[in-house]
Amino acid sequence: MVGHNESSGKKSSEATNDVPTLNAESLQSNMKIIYYSRTFMSIIGGVIAGILGFTGLSGFVLYFLIMAVTSVGLIAKAGFQVHSYFDSWNQIILDGVLGGLLSFVLFWTFAYDIVHIF
Repeated sequence: MVGHNESSGKKSSEATNDVPTLNAESLQSNMKIIYYSRTFMSIIGGVIAGILGFTGLSGFVLYFLIMAVTSVGLIAKAGFQVHSYFDSWNQIILDGVLGGLLSFVLFWTFAYDIVHIF
């Protein structure tokens, strides 16, 4: 992940009064990492849910558990300094969760059909 730009030529007393700025390219790169991570984990989770034979609500519970673990992993990857890499906590916790749900369901049904029906 890419951090925000810090001013290097200022004294420490001047730097405490400044509002930290985020580099737009770095922020966009970090958001891509979140979407790619969530999509990959959705696909892996869907295959696991299908192979294990989860049906109904238990599959969706597995999905949201996987997304929670992914969020914790991304926060740990950022060194628990979320505001150094993102605008807010919502971006790292919630962005991409519903988008990954479609990939999860696709691979969940595909793996379930291959293993348990055919």
